Amino acid sequence: MKISNPVVEAQMLIRRSVVDCFEAFVNPEITTKFWFTKSSGRLALGKKIRWDWEMFGVGDSLTVKEFEENRRILIQWESDPTIVEWRFEAHGPEATLVKISNWGFVGDRDEVLSQAIDAKGGYTMVLAGLKAWLEYGIELNLVLDQFPKD
Repeated sequence: MKISNPVVEAQMLIRRSVVDCFEAFVNPEITTKFWFTKSSGRLALGKKIRWDWEMFGVGDSLTVKEFEENRRILIQWESDPTIVEWRFEAHGPEATLVKISNWGFVGDRDEVLSQAIDAKGGYTMVLAGLKAWLEYGIELNLVLDQFPKD
């Protein structure tokens, strides 16, 4: 049975400027502090980038479909091929509401539901890691510690 495709949304207020929050997702030297461990480069319009989570031996490529400096990034994953959108909304001079939306899940009802639940949890964790890093300079290792080897 097919179901309508859900849009998964996660958001977090980060007490840093829009410029800082946007740069955190564009610049892999920052993003590796709270999400993946390796990247083939900075995000930019039209670029194909690979992100790796070396601790798990997995990675994926993405293509940047839309890119509005300090406002919005839209990417398409290669392997699944869902769409992810980041939006950055200023809340005063030193706070940003970062919103992540993910859609395009494929499969039957149970598969789509499972993917949507995983995406919601994953992007919520990414935002929590971003908040800890940008506001306090702390690497929480949330992604690593979610699936410990033991």
